[in-house]
Amino acid sequence: MTPTLKCLVSSTILGVVATLPAQAETTIRLSTYVNEADIRHDGFVHFAELVAEKTGGSVKVQIFPSATLHGWSEGVDAVQGGVSDMSWMPADERLPCYRVTSLYPVAVNLERQVEMDAAYADLVREEAAAINLVPVFNSNYSYDQEWWFKDGIADLGNLQGKQVRSIGPLVSLMIETWGGAPVFVAPKEVFQSAERGVVDGINMGVATYSSWKLWDVMPYMVNANLFYGNIQYMMNKEKFDSMTADEQAAVMAAARETEEWLKPRYEDWVDQRVGNAVMKGGGAAVSISQDQRMALIDSVQDKWNETVDAACGPELSGQIRDLFAQHAP
Repeated sequence: MTPTLKCLVSSTILGVVATLPAQAETTIRLSTYVNEADIRHDGFVHFAELVAEKTGGSVKVQIFPSATLHGWSEGVDAVQGGVSDMSWMPADERLPCYRVTSLYPVAVNLERQVEMDAAYADLVREEAAAINLVPVFNSNYSYDQEWWFKDGIADLGNLQGKQVRSIGPLVSLMIETWGGAPVFVAPKEVFQSAERGVVDGINMGVATYSSWKLWDVMPYMVNANLFYGNIQYMMNKEKFDSMTADEQAAVMAAARETEEWLKPRYEDWVDQRVGNAVMKGGGAAVSISQDQRMALIDSVQDKWNETVDAACGPELSGQIRDLFAQHAP
């Protein structure tokens, strides 16, 4: 081979190598309970694309939907044990303050939701770090965490012994305070429980409710708007710390940008699902008055504040309540 040809071949090879996409050095296995029909799955896809773009391909996010890696209550164990690298965090006793504040009985204005969620994540960051977790992604469900029944109900505050699906300790307190009996059912099992009459009512987010096609079995929705709700997706801290500083910053920036991208799409998608269920599927949706809303919140808030004070301590619980007050309607 002549020197000129050797140079040409070498240059060509170098050019090909230079244009190849970077090989991912870190893969983040992201576990979520939402299925692929849910708009939030689109959000995770968007997040993965942004991470790849911002890291030049050195970090890859692999999405596992529909709770395929672990069950509803197993997020901490899954991330600590390496089953997943990032998962939703349930109301786990190893995160005592997060457990009682990630769902809170309070009226909030969602106009600056992304900023509120970021501030909340910062407040629970130290608690998470103590058990090798890092808050990365806020999945705010304040907009759509509501109540369903098979038939109409005159007063949400008078459940008359109904068995109602609960997602955690706060909702259980509400159900009990209003004369019902809480029943814990994982999202994937709610359809069968409702169909078989195991529960008379369901507390769930509209997005999850719709993506699991639950309007067919329990079509009567009460829109009460009683919560601040934020399921945190947290990452294994050792895995997070193993990335470079630039990669860490890129992942966090991608999460924040995805939250901003998803918020209007999520709200529109939820509205469309409620509209479709009412207009085409025989469902019904009623909204309670502002006075009724505040009365229901007030019926549990003082007792829940005692629980929060005990779990978080006076300083942190005060900071969290101050945050919600800053975003009051």
